[in-house]
Amino acid sequence: MLEVKGVNTFYGSSQALFEVSLQVREGEVVTMLGRNGMGKSTTVKSIMGITPVKSGKITFMNQEITKRSSHEIARLGIGLVPEGRQIFPNLTVYENIIATASNYRSVREPYRLDDILVIFPRLGERLKHFGNQISGGEQQMLAVGRALMTNPKLLILDEATEGLAPILRHEIWKGLQILKGKGLAILVIDKNLEPLMKIAKHHYIMERGKVVWTGTTEDLRENLKVKTRYLGV
Repeated sequence: MLEVKGVNTFYGSSQALFEVSLQVREGEVVTMLGRNGMGKSTTVKSIMGITPVKSGKITFMNQEITKRSSHEIARLGIGLVPEGRQIFPNLTVYENIIATASNYRSVREPYRLDDILVIFPRLGERLKHFGNQISGGEQQMLAVGRALMTNPKLLILDEATEGLAPILRHEIWKGLQILKGKGLAILVIDKNLEPLMKIAKHHYIMERGKVVWTGTTEDLRENLKVKTRYLGV
């Protein structure tokens, strides 16, 4: 579904990504792991056309998207939950959810408000609250719901549960488990390794702008050396 091949990305004259390659197959949950500042978010921005790729190739659903604009990439079926959530603070939860509703791919059964509230029931209690009146965890649920309203084939989450209370992290993971069951492909960045290994099939570890390790959940569970060296666990 998504293939990133040999991507090099720069910020000005400073190179941030070095020959980054990864794949996400249809219906698969994949993670990008690594300490802060290792290039994970830059990889996401490169995929989404936010940060221009200098060389390499990115394809999605057999279409090259390397040089496409962000809105074109989104319309092809990639939904982004950005780091920091970036919800609209002066819109209500209800308005935030429906603001992005679209069905550019003519999905037979598109997501509706009720579908989002089944996945994240807590949002149903907050529909009239403004975006800046709800907790960080609720904002993250809202950001996921907003992305789902675009009816993506692939959902990308940058720092899925960073800074959230354990009970709210659990609700996020539960929601992602539901989406996995629906067959949605997910690429997720997070630091909470154990919950990730319960839902993800394949993992990529980044260090200093490079993919330094890739393998299955079983491989990662058995490789204490890799976890200690690159993840600090």
